[in-house]
Amino acid sequence: VDRLQQQIAPFNAPLHLGQEVTKLAKREDGRFDIETALGTRFDAGAVVIAGGVGSFQPRRIGVPGADNFEGRNIHYRVRDAAQYHGKKLAIFGGGDSALDWVIDFAGKAAQITHVHRRPDFKAAPASVAKMQALAAAGTVRYIEGLAESLLTNGDSSGARSLKGMNVKGTDGTLHVVEADHVLAFFGLHPKLGPIAEWGMELEKKALKVDTEKFQTSIPGIFAVGDINTYPGKKKLILSGFHEAALAAFAIQHHLYPAKKQFLQYTTTSPVMQKRLGVPH
Repeated sequence: VDRLQQQIAPFNAPLHLGQEVTKLAKREDGRFDIETALGTRFDAGAVVIAGGVGSFQPRRIGVPGADNFEGRNIHYRVRDAAQYHGKKLAIFGGGDSALDWVIDFAGKAAQITHVHRRPDFKAAPASVAKMQALAAAGTVRYIEGLAESLLTNGDSSGARSLKGMNVKGTDGTLHVVEADHVLAFFGLHPKLGPIAEWGMELEKKALKVDTEKFQTSIPGIFAVGDINTYPGKKKLILSGFHEAALAAFAIQHHLYPAKKQFLQYTTTSPVMQKRLGVPH
């Protein structure tokens, strides 16, 4: 990846990282309106989707009504650790992320309850030992069990605040866990996400493309890499570069149909070498 970034640096392409594209719509003039989850908007003549197996989404708490509190009281990542200081926290999960935050917030949060569904952990042994020491000292309350239901001061419509979670222990005991915030770390799983809603033809959760242009069923939208599918598809990095090269030529023709295309080689073309900063 570092080598690829070095190669594209001379072209000064603007990069917008850490943003999920949530909207993609084709206008009557053939161009595309694009918007990200952060509100960034783009006007594009062509679009290339290179989303791999999809965007990685957090595995969510499977409790009715939990989505109504997501981002307010229920979180799947820590953006600002300071906002949880002095608060009652319920932390779910048995991996490194969950235990790291249990250890980090110990002594900073007003109260911590750590919930994991089984006695075995997937975290580093040193982290497990620290968490168990905190539990033995009474700094952290540990429960082996699963989230059963939300604990609110009303219904779970989201109109009222979350007070915590009801947790069912593996021994059948029901525990009331008071919490201002619930942090859940159940890992990530790939999903197509918004891509599935943009009207392109899909086959087994992949975008169907032609092998001449690697264009999707919507003219002007191209797909390369693991996100696409076609007869004989092989999910190899080599194949992805091949697909991207053919898509690039197709995009130039799509944007400038009257313009003649030239095939140049970085080993022999002075123009390409100059653009790439290759010393003579």
